[in-house]
Amino acid sequence: MPAGAEGRRAVAVLVPAFQAAATIADVVARARRALPDAAVYVVDDGSTDGTAGAASAAGARVLPHPRNRGKGAALATGIARALADGAGVIATLDADGQHPPERLPQLVEPVAGGAADLVLGARARGGGMPLGRRCTNWLSAALASRVAGTRVADAQTGFRAFSRRVAETVRPREAGYDFEAAFLLEALARGFHVGSVGIPTIYAGERSHFRHWTDTWRLARVFTRHGRRIIFGAR
Repeated sequence: MPAGAEGRRAVAVLVPAFQAAATIADVVARARRALPDAAVYVVDDGSTDGTAGAASAAGARVLPHPRNRGKGAALATGIARALADGAGVIATLDADGQHPPERLPQLVEPVAGGAADLVLGARARGGGMPLGRRCTNWLSAALASRVAGTRVADAQTGFRAFSRRVAETVRPREAGYDFEAAFLLEALARGFHVGSVGIPTIYAGERSHFRHWTDTWRLARVFTRHGRRIIFGAR
């Protein structure tokens, strides 16, 4: 395992993927161009459409789940593997092309340089984002800001970079889309320094695996755990 400054600089890029054969090769190829020295992992979360083969052909290290377990479970698998392989910085992005891999260096640099513990790729809540998403994005950011005691620009983004220390400390038990919210809120509650980098808002009609009622309820439960800080503010 790398140690010292070399270990702190080692970067892992993690892409959780489910039924993403149409987009995953492009995402992997662009991530590898953006960070040529990084290890790129794709966690194939039980796909049946050739996602694993496309990711492997593009140069990713594929970590397979034999059945679909959820985005959070895929992220947990990838984070554990990246830590075991000695990563000092871990970046995550989605497999559907909504996160521009070319922005990975801007997310990774503040973490690698010690200026931040976690950096969020923050999307603008403009016309490029569907109205419903704009509303939920604004609300979640407002609630996360209360937990943090400082402004959080985008609490729903899955485009992130964080330090090894954050990855070792923050271990959410959630297995679905609520994992990312739980990860961010716990990091904020623990006092980690969270920054943000503006990224384009890209919605190209990709089919979402988000289950509106079930996953919204699970997200609400995550925020409820931090209800005291939301009501009274960070202390």
